[in-house]
Amino acid sequence: MPIAVDIDVMLARRKMSVGELADRVGITPANLAVLKNGRAKAVRFATLAALCEVLACQPGDLLRWEAEAEAEGDAEADAEAADTAVE
Repeated sequence: MPIAVDIDVMLARRKMSVGELADRVGITPANLAVLKNGRAKAVRFATLAALCEVLACQPGDLLRWEAEAEAEGDAEADAEAADTAVE
């Protein structure tokens, strides 16, 4: 997907856990993990606003666009790394 999610970066900068962020935003840790790992197909503006408020950041600090070729290259590299780890 060409949209990358950088919640991990902001969590590290704020020294905050996923559980704490989920509690403060008002979503489940499982739903936050789906968003954080880039598996979400959509995000509500209210959720994005709550994330920005809790993390004291802008939406652009959490979401960024990547060209399809970069995203596909990253996925291929991840798949190759997984294949190597299994061997």
